[in-house]
Amino acid sequence: MKKLLLALLFCAPLLASEKAPDYAKDLRPDPEKRCFRSEAVEKQIVDLKEKLTAIDPKLYWMFANCFPNTLDTTVRYRSVEGDDYTFIITGDINAMWLRDSAAQVWPYLRYVDKDEPLRHLIRGVIRRQFNCILTDPYANAFNLEPTGGEWQSDETEMKKELHERKYEIDSLCYPVRLAYEYWKRTSDKSIFDEKWLKVIHSILDVFHDQQNKNGFRSNYHFRRNTAAYHDTRSNSGYGHPGKACGLIASAFRPSDDSTIFPYLIPSNFFAISILRKAAEILRAVNENEELAKECEDLANEVETAIKKYAVVEHPKYGKIYAFEVDGFGSQLLMDDSNAPSLLSLPYLTDVKIDDTIYQNTRKFVWSKDNPYFFQGSAGEGIGGPHCGLYRPWPMSIIMKALTTSDRAEKEWCVKELLKTDGGTGFIHESFYKDDAKNYSRSWFAWANTLFGELIVEMYAE
Repeated sequence: MKKLLLALLFCAPLLASEKAPDYAKDLRPDPEKRCFRSEAVEKQIVDLKEKLTAIDPKLYWMFANCFPNTLDTTVRYRSVEGDDYTFIITGDINAMWLRDSAAQVWPYLRYVDKDEPLRHLIRGVIRRQFNCILTDPYANAFNLEPTGGEWQSDETEMKKELHERKYEIDSLCYPVRLAYEYWKRTSDKSIFDEKWLKVIHSILDVFHDQQNKNGFRSNYHFRRNTAAYHDTRSNSGYGHPGKACGLIASAFRPSDDSTIFPYLIPSNFFAISILRKAAEILRAVNENEELAKECEDLANEVETAIKKYAVVEHPKYGKIYAFEVDGFGSQLLMDDSNAPSLLSLPYLTDVKIDDTIYQNTRKFVWSKDNPYFFQGSAGEGIGGPHCGLYRPWPMSIIMKALTTSDRAEKEWCVKELLKTDGGTGFIHESFYKDDAKNYSRSWFAWANTLFGELIVEMYAE
């Protein structure tokens, strides 16, 4: 009876005219064509087969397709001068994003104590990311080799090593988050060498520069010849002015869309978290009290500024966090689909799920009072300018599940996610609210692996 009830919960009935997908069909690449094999990940997939199939055959089918997608399709691993070196593409774009690559391998960290090759692969991601940051800390995406690419004509300081040079706070945060968790799980201190210290200095230089204490014209500017407003910046590439107030400016959001007001609050929360993690590493491993204190002082400054400038009294929801502010008093109330977002704060930062302001904010962003919340017959969720109106992102549904302690809410989210694949067996970037077959990005490895992380988190234990 329990299995029957679970099946009814998760499985929406098919129309009589529709042909049911073949849930026994493996959509992964042939074993000899996969980029990397993890025995621990393969074991996890097998171990969950009976449990997930009993709930809904489609649930297991999608999990088995999605969870190994990063390893199957995106990994380029090798040893360079005795050091691990891993390049990870985002999927259908042949470039490595700092954010995406860190997020793509994050769910596999739980297996590093059981799988030595996997540990080396993730260590290689961290080392490659350090190289990327030292190449250009303002860049978000990198090429495998210095070959240039389609965005070399952007009005910014482009290099052949860069795929794109959109400065985003989170691009500097994700690698530190990954390195910290890798260290905690493996006790491997070897990644925190002189290169690591240079990376931290570089991150601090960028963050201090982007506090606008030396005026509106920072060391970064960006313009692109495009018809898409969200793909470029105003004021000769320097963007909307930001008053120096302790917050850190971010030219672009995690969606790679330009900010409207420069101080992106979810990313500032993320910066606080990783600065404190960096301080812990610097003390425990490097015994560098001076640099640790600089990280902590900046984290405290940003935290104070958030309390002063980013908390808004909403007439319906009470105190909530703004999405973006400018320090002059302007505040943008919305949320975007990509992470870090306001919704994702407990997943990526030190904000607690039961934080009152977060809970108020959560109710706001998952409602029609958020201009980028979309609801239709195919599903609901948060979208953004990147894919346009009426297009929720499945990633936002996953984040809703990962930021609640309510089991029923988690299961509702999984049920919604099973409706959004358009019959493909994979998670996409976005879908039209009334037609899940109208989706963007058929190969988006981060979203696939994130879905797998949610399922493991919910059912593995």
